[in-house]
Amino acid sequence: MNATPVFEVLAARYAERETTRSRIYYAWPTYDEPDGPVLMSYYFWLLRSADGPPILVDTGFDPALAASKNRPCTITPADLIGRLGVNCEEVEDVIVTHLHYDHIGNLDLFPNARYTVAERELAFWRGPLAQRMQFEEHGDPQGVEFLLRARAAGRVRLVDRSREVVPGVTVERVGGHSPGQLIVSIATATGELLLASDAVHYYEELELDRPFAVIADLADAYRAFDVINKARAAGAVFVPAHDPLVMDRHPSVDGALAEMVVRLG
Repeated sequence: MNATPVFEVLAARYAERETTRSRIYYAWPTYDEPDGPVLMSYYFWLLRSADGPPILVDTGFDPALAASKNRPCTITPADLIGRLGVNCEEVEDVIVTHLHYDHIGNLDLFPNARYTVAERELAFWRGPLAQRMQFEEHGDPQGVEFLLRARAAGRVRLVDRSREVVPGVTVERVGGHSPGQLIVSIATATGELLLASDAVHYYEELELDRPFAVIADLADAYRAFDVINKARAAGAVFVPAHDPLVMDRHPSVDGALAEMVVRLG
């Protein structure tokens, strides 16, 4: 019997912006604390094994759309993917954790990939509620349309509750932040690594039990915290999606990318 492959996992930071605590936490006034500045980092994630093609988890935002939202890139995701040595034609799997603009901006870079996404997520973003202001602000209609075309071409793999993408990589739908928010469990040489994506944006979000301000279902957001805490209690290393501290808590890669890329496992 073949052993489960193990993966090297890289977090690649392509943008940053300054915001405030009152803007990132749900119902901030209920905490009765002074406001303060917060730095938000933007990442995508690269999975590499000894035997298989590279896997992308999310693909960052489209620079033009992000510029309209005052979200400038430090380096475009496309450029950073190339500098990581990824041949986009060789990528066979892209995991799409949810359909917010900063996670689906460059899906069309991968002509031979299949896209794993929650069925509930894709259904929501093609429906009428996605046009309401509090949702639309975070959407990327072009990215959604790309996925719908890819689905028609047989290149989308839908997830109900959980699914193995390849041996050693499993996704689970938790919802909360977005209706079909996925988290990703990965086998690495040092054990299980859990990419929370936007189920948890910051380490302290989980530590203080404070949901993020952008939310589709508050109860599901808390349930997602419970799922992640259970995995942590069993030994998994958890990584949030937007915390600058990720760059401090994990070793940088060598060379010119040291300021942008860290090794998670």
